[in-house]
Amino acid sequence: MKRSAPSIKAPEATRQKILNAAFLEFYRHGFQGGSLNHIVEEAGTTKGALFHHFPSGKQQLGYAVVDEIIGPILRQRWLDPLTNSADPISDVKRAFRQFVQEDIATGHFVQGCPLNNLAQEMSPLDEGFHTRIDELYTTWRKVYTDVFAAGIKAGTVRKDVVPGDVAALVVASQMGIWGTGKSSRNKELMTQAGEAVCAYLDSLKP
Repeated sequence: MKRSAPSIKAPEATRQKILNAAFLEFYRHGFQGGSLNHIVEEAGTTKGALFHHFPSGKQQLGYAVVDEIIGPILRQRWLDPLTNSADPISDVKRAFRQFVQEDIATGHFVQGCPLNNLAQEMSPLDEGFHTRIDELYTTWRKVYTDVFAAGIKAGTVRKDVVPGDVAALVVASQMGIWGTGKSSRNKELMTQAGEAVCAYLDSLKP
């Protein structure tokens, strides 16, 4: 008899469905406003299954969302495209324009950035969230610092630019742009802010 191809084990698949549902619930309603009932309903499972995978409940689930969903999204969107970049100005501009337009097209811009949302809501209240979120932002700034330093060596960034300063400003600008989109619900204003960051980046060229 021919054996079927290996598949993801059912418990792991259930855990992933719970994580994905939790991410969407917290993104839409915030962590504190998020409902475990909605999460298990969206995941097509039970509260028993949720507490089997996340014994400490909602807090542990929230931490896992940061570690296993939001962290990888950050890397995929903002960090991986800069791997071995010799022209960080062009690459960062491309990312800003791409994701501003994508999030406007999907309507996600009115919900803001999931990382920034949790930073604003939970970092002041919970040390576990604060530590995880701060580590992600620290990694983001470090990657940008390194690539702008590499750009100076490659001659694509002015020699008098301070990479750490640029990294801090650009990451803070991302937080501000998506926060602006969420608070204003104005796609033109969000686009304007993104283009202003791109103009600043252009000023760093030799």
